[in-house]
Amino acid sequence: MSDELNDIHPLFHGAPQTTEFRKLRKRIVRYTREAVDQYGMVQGRNPRWLVCLSGGKDSYTLLAMLYELKWRGLLPVELLACNLDQGQPGFPATVLPEFLERTGVPHRIEYQDTYSIVMDKVPQGRTYCALCSRLRRGNLYRIAREEGCTAVVLGHHRDDMLETFLMNLFHGGRLATMPPKLVNEEGDLFVLRPLAHVAEQDCERFARAMDYPIIPCDLCGSQDGLKRQQVKQILDGWEKNSPGRRQVMFRALMNARPSHLLDPKLWDFAGLALNSRAASESAPVLDLSKRKVDDEVADS
Repeated sequence: MSDELNDIHPLFHGAPQTTEFRKLRKRIVRYTREAVDQYGMVQGRNPRWLVCLSGGKDSYTLLAMLYELKWRGLLPVELLACNLDQGQPGFPATVLPEFLERTGVPHRIEYQDTYSIVMDKVPQGRTYCALCSRLRRGNLYRIAREEGCTAVVLGHHRDDMLETFLMNLFHGGRLATMPPKLVNEEGDLFVLRPLAHVAEQDCERFARAMDYPIIPCDLCGSQDGLKRQQVKQILDGWEKNSPGRRQVMFRALMNARPSHLLDPKLWDFAGLALNSRAASESAPVLDLSKRKVDDEVADS
């Protein structure tokens, strides 16, 4: 990326001029475009995407990458940024509106006190994440419909998908993860994850280098001891002992072989049959003379 293109959008004002940052930015843009193209995320006429912002490093990176692709004519989509303020104590409600106004990004800020509902429904000592995310997703779907959007776009990255895969493996008894693209249960909205191929470490480096006003994700106090944190520690250990392990595992998610797993709903094991001619040609020929000697030895 040349110097004159560093300020293609206010989201990139003040971008570092170092070679290291340019390589980082180029890599994230490439991976984002790769996911958008590979999973066919742009569909329909005049698509409009609701880009969900939490104020974390991942959502800032997501917004910047989508605007860069759009600015370069590679993403023919109308973008609407959205933050759902869930009423968490200490949430800095002015940070995102001020940031979005300053950068000229069309947006909608929605306040829904789902935090009180979660605190009322979840027993003390249990984590809030499952119910909190369901309530958040329901509100985002509603907002997307009200705004005429065709897709809800989330900032989950490669590491989120690996962690979800291992959580399903260890605790859910299934092979599954966050898909890069799906249709909601009602069938009227896409759910997209354009950062599917992007490493979490790259998101963090990018957002901090751009000095975006990052909002912590642990305001609810429900993060300690989460199974996801345990899985993250496992992945960190593997990566430390064998650099590149995360990427190898991620490639495995893109290279599934149903015939080499054990799910009869994915592969018709019962229907497998031998080719009759090949089977007859490969059948072992019995040496009857040897069989007779063996029988005599066995009887003696």
